[in-house]
Amino acid sequence: MAKVDAHVKQTVAAKPKLVQISTAYGKPAEGSPVIPRNKYVEIQHDKPKSKSERDWPEYKTCNYTTEAIVTEGTEKGETKRVCANPECPIHHPKRQQQRNHADAGFKAEQEKRCREEAIAQTTGMRVLKAIGDAVPVRLMKRDLLFLVERLTAMLDERRLSVLIRQHGIGKPQGDAAPAKMLAAFLPKAEESKLGRILVETAILLSMHNQNDAAKILRDAAHAYKVDVDATSATVKQEFAAKEKDKTTKKAAPKSASKPTKRAAA
Repeated sequence: MAKVDAHVKQTVAAKPKLVQISTAYGKPAEGSPVIPRNKYVEIQHDKPKSKSERDWPEYKTCNYTTEAIVTEGTEKGETKRVCANPECPIHHPKRQQQRNHADAGFKAEQEKRCREEAIAQTTGMRVLKAIGDAVPVRLMKRDLLFLVERLTAMLDERRLSVLIRQHGIGKPQGDAAPAKMLAAFLPKAEESKLGRILVETAILLSMHNQNDAAKILRDAAHAYKVDVDATSATVKQEFAAKEKDKTTKKAAPKSASKPTKRAAA
């Protein structure tokens, strides 16, 4: 035993990067460099004896295969080829499957969050439009224009873009910034259009952050008798229909490629 211990000590000293393994299962002592048997796969030197053995992990090599020496347990002092990398998809497939499952779950959660944000944004746009539809014409055009020009000047570029898209003014191109496009549009707009933009601008200016946006829209919707829940339900149905159509289109080529059975004579 003393000779074996001396051999192990000498080998490890000569090759400090040599992986140290144990033939015993369980948890290694704290700070120990020795890897227990349940944390590595020993690569077999012999060829597989049957077709089924070919698929066994111990008969496969990987980029992480390395030389190791047994420093604890039976076979102490012997060198072996092992894979001790827990991220290896060949010798530790369960860990890889767990990781893939976690990635898939994260992706699904991201897609769900994006979908909810898209529904909320589309619902907000619909509610804002419905409120605009309910705005009556009471002020003279010069009054409306005066108010609209000054209030829209307080909007940032993102909210200006919402107004431009809402009223089909166009898309900013080149040097045509949203503020310039809206400034050119307003003097030509009718009183009813100016009234709508005035109310919509007041709503947009009230939205300091995403947290209070929904409440402000609901308050405005209540004032103009717009049903937010009905609008939200309609938007969700439209998104569901689009997703169903998208899924159908993806599945269509697969079903079309399947050979049809010949009718029996």
